[in-house]
Amino acid sequence: MSHEDATHGPAPLGDVDPEPMHRAVDALTTALHEYVDVAVGVRAEFGATEADDDPRILALENRVGTLNATVFDRLHDALGMHPDLTTSVWGPGPEAEHTDDDAVDLPAGTVPAEVFYLGFVVADPPAGAPVTLDGVIEVLDDAGEQAAARLVDGGYQVMEWAASRGLAPGFGDDPDDEEDEE
Repeated sequence: MSHEDATHGPAPLGDVDPEPMHRAVDALTTALHEYVDVAVGVRAEFGATEADDDPRILALENRVGTLNATVFDRLHDALGMHPDLTTSVWGPGPEAEHTDDDAVDLPAGTVPAEVFYLGFVVADPPAGAPVTLDGVIEVLDDAGEQAAARLVDGGYQVMEWAASRGLAPGFGDDPDDEEDEE
């Protein structure tokens, strides 16, 4: 993917064929519908935790992620854009847990913090390998420490960082943190 071609230039693009992009979206849509059908069936068989770890669910999540990357690539290749299509955003509702009163005191000129994630789906190593999936968290923890240091060195203020297994860390959602502040 070159960033030197016309799709990344400052001039508007002329005639762009949207069909490859629509085909990628259609494939993703089909996989998402399949995910819903399988998830409903798996959840009818198992509890929530077991359903989350069911191989059928994990395989479909991997497929959806791969197809989502294909959508990104089709849009990027044709339009030069870098679409953020995987972020989940919940707007504050009437029962929002966090309000402006919860804001951390930041240095003057600092913009409010945002949460960023970098996720991995890691499979078991081959039989007989000297490593296990338990070692992945150590690798990610080391990488997280290095990334946090680079961000701070670059002038960013890193409020929190974490490496986790299974679910993205829930920053600010730990009741123990609130007890520590009292």
